[in-house]
Amino acid sequence: MLMVIAAFLCGLIFGVGLLISGMANPEKVLGFLDLSQPWDPSLAFVMLGAIAVGTVGFRLAKGKQTSFCGAPIRLPENNTVDRALLMGAVLFGLGWGLAGICPGPALVLLGAGAGKGVLFVLSMLAGMWFVNKVRPA
Repeated sequence: MLMVIAAFLCGLIFGVGLLISGMANPEKVLGFLDLSQPWDPSLAFVMLGAIAVGTVGFRLAKGKQTSFCGAPIRLPENNTVDRALLMGAVLFGLGWGLAGICPGPALVLLGAGAGKGVLFVLSMLAGMWFVNKVRPA
């Protein structure tokens, strides 16, 4: 039960942070990504803050075998840059640049019942299904 409560609280804090920062607003994100318009640099500070929090989290987790709730910690071990990673990065960047939405904010928009969030999540799920069908096992 502790893990469910911890996951809920982490998700709630993450979602509220996305709303407060403007990351769940596609127009604000596009204002940051579109350099042909007057540029809105405010999301750079959000990203820097996220990197700082993530860095602290990874440092804390690196020497541990289990989380505070007792769940095993499995950090990524593969650091290979290959074609699949590069193609995924390009597709992610194109999708984010065109829609102004990435997976975290998409779930916030989905929860809010926003049509863009529903469309994005359905497209994301279709892409995940497609990759699982074409990627060799």
